[in-house]
Amino acid sequence: MPAHEGNRGYDVVIVGGGHNGLVAAAYLARAGKSVLVLERLGTTGGAAVSTRPFAGVDARLSRYSYLVSLLPRKIVRDLGLDFRVRGRNVSSYTPAERDGRPTGLLVGGGERRTREAFARLTGSDREYQAWQRFYGMTGRVAKQVFPTLTEPLPTRDELRRRVDDEEAWRILFEEPLGVAVEDTFTDDLVRGVVLTDALIGTFADAHDPTLRQNRCFLYHVIGGGTGAWDVPVGGMGALTDALAGAARGAGAVLATGHEALGVRTDGRSAEVTYRTEDGEGTVSTRHVLVNASPQELARLTGDEPPAPAEGAQLKVNMLLKRLPRLRDTSVDPREAFSGTFHIAEGYEQLAAAHAQAASGVLPQAPPSEIYCHSLTDPTILGPDLVHQGYQTLTLFGLHTPARLFERDNDGVREELLKSTLAQLDAHLAEPLADCLANDAHGRPCIEAKSPLDLERDLRLPGGNIFHRDLAFPYAQAGTGRWGVETRHANVLLCGAGAVRGGGVSGVPGHNAAMALLEDLGAKGRA
Repeated sequence: MPAHEGNRGYDVVIVGGGHNGLVAAAYLARAGKSVLVLERLGTTGGAAVSTRPFAGVDARLSRYSYLVSLLPRKIVRDLGLDFRVRGRNVSSYTPAERDGRPTGLLVGGGERRTREAFARLTGSDREYQAWQRFYGMTGRVAKQVFPTLTEPLPTRDELRRRVDDEEAWRILFEEPLGVAVEDTFTDDLVRGVVLTDALIGTFADAHDPTLRQNRCFLYHVIGGGTGAWDVPVGGMGALTDALAGAARGAGAVLATGHEALGVRTDGRSAEVTYRTEDGEGTVSTRHVLVNASPQELARLTGDEPPAPAEGAQLKVNMLLKRLPRLRDTSVDPREAFSGTFHIAEGYEQLAAAHAQAASGVLPQAPPSEIYCHSLTDPTILGPDLVHQGYQTLTLFGLHTPARLFERDNDGVREELLKSTLAQLDAHLAEPLADCLANDAHGRPCIEAKSPLDLERDLRLPGGNIFHRDLAFPYAQAGTGRWGVETRHANVLLCGAGAVRGGGVSGVPGHNAAMALLEDLGAKGRA
């Protein structure tokens, strides 16, 4: 096994082979460092993987993370990755019922269609004009903020000067997002569509005084300097496969089936103990990068753990024989499901769902959003499935904190899935169950993951997809120069819990590699 080779030492040992660990490994190996990646699971990729979840079915789905926005093209270029994304012509579709008739809001397909959709839903141009102004503002902020993610952390004042828009700074960085949403928009459904980007994996109310909803919103609107969310061609595993290839090609050793048990460090050198099927071992190194949660970092180093994290989402993967027909016949299902399909995400519905979950009960109308990867990228399906018209659906549910599943994870997950799909069925002209494909055993092709499932499978703390609450992308007390530093001089955090972590971005991996190389350069080491 690679890690056993005469207990040879490495310049860098990276704990965790998720996408951020692979980014760091590729950069450091390309810089001439000897790098060992220890990955607990049998494959690299972490949450950014593609798998065939349904027995006997040739469909390779992005099982956990599924869209790309925050991955800088700089990383793709620097590492020479054979990885592509495709844009979505439709941004979103939100079904609704107005005056007893089915309707909806389609955002995308060109400015004229979007303007007409707003007017048809709301009766005037007001909301569309407000939408244009609001997202014009976020677009300008994105162009200024996104490039800073791969630079040393700016101070708060430096980032504020870079944004150079006091109204935008106040809306996004200083007051609860709900204030701007309510001041800017009047239609409940439009308000809800805007707010959803603040609630992905984040259990918060629109007026939460901690501004965790603002931080989540910011990261969802700055990606690529545009805020666009793109489809990874070949599925999310295509990215991590390319990263693993880049790391190996540069000389890094990727050791799967190696679970890190502890890190001993004096700040200058370190030893990492690990476990495999064959027993335990130790590897010596100068530097350790931890591509895991802050809780796992504390466990490895024996430090005081941070406050517990909690996830708040339901992830559902499905394979369909065909897309379901919609009650709103003015839109083609192939358009409606190609973007983000919002369910039970009106502004008041989101507030009610949060209040119910905060009180300890499942939301009566669980909010969720759905999209169809295979409409944009059919390569994830085998040729026979494509020929037969099969499609995938990915559903991401909001406001379902881990605490709700603790009494009976399997039972609560099943109850939540049933009520979530019922919310979708209310807008369909046929039950979704009639469209589901079956696997080789005759079972419906649908799987659901609660926060506790993600904690068990991927060791996400509390099932939190960001590892902890997201942070504003500027320096604060204790963040260090790059946002990856720890109290140990030669141990860096390169997972989603680093400042500017979260999402499929590679940013923490890049920044940890840059911090290490910068430190070595300052000390004059080769």
